[in-house]
Amino acid sequence: MSAVTQSQAHAYEVALFGEFFPRDLKAVLNRLTLHTESATFMHTREIVFEHIGAQALAQSGSQGEEPVLLRAKKELGNGKESGWTLSSYLKPESVRVHPEATVRPWAVCEVIGDALSFASALGYVRRSQIYKRGYAFRRGPLIIQMFQQEQADLKTSLPIPAHAGTLWEVEVKTAAQVNTTAPAAGQVQVNTVRTAVDAVLEVQLIMKGLLDLRRQDI
Repeated sequence: MSAVTQSQAHAYEVALFGEFFPRDLKAVLNRLTLHTESATFMHTREIVFEHIGAQALAQSGSQGEEPVLLRAKKELGNGKESGWTLSSYLKPESVRVHPEATVRPWAVCEVIGDALSFASALGYVRRSQIYKRGYAFRRGPLIIQMFQQEQADLKTSLPIPAHAGTLWEVEVKTAAQVNTTAPAAGQVQVNTVRTAVDAVLEVQLIMKGLLDLRRQDI
């Protein structure tokens, strides 16, 4: 059985998304490089799981709350595989509450050993699998990923190189921790979700005219 360590709970993930044609790669890459602190090559494998009970409900036609998905992620960059991380993937908060960015409840933990078997032991089954190849940028607390999706070979599960014309995707993400305790005397409770939204909106402004970053309800 796999073990879970370094559990790290965050209240919300705050994100913006965009995509562009390969012909704009150099321009987008240059602008992001200019306005970020670091850039590295990225190649990740991502597997999305859903609870086996959710499939049964869908087959029966029952209506209820949207099921919690699990996303398993492993970094493959530079020829060295990292360990797996598991994150919850819940429905975004209402657009009426957060019209400017995608804000969703979120938690993540690192897994030692076989994360896929661990997810199965929790009652989850594999829903989809993709690879992402491109670049990862850091801007303060933000992680900006720019990548093309690669599909997995059905027999070997290895990545199939993306076609030259495949769209590039961009994800601008950060985590916001919410303090649920009352502030001590003389302290001001900071709205970290608002701070995180403002941070991703700064990137939206920086990329204006070249890349349309927007809220995405998935």
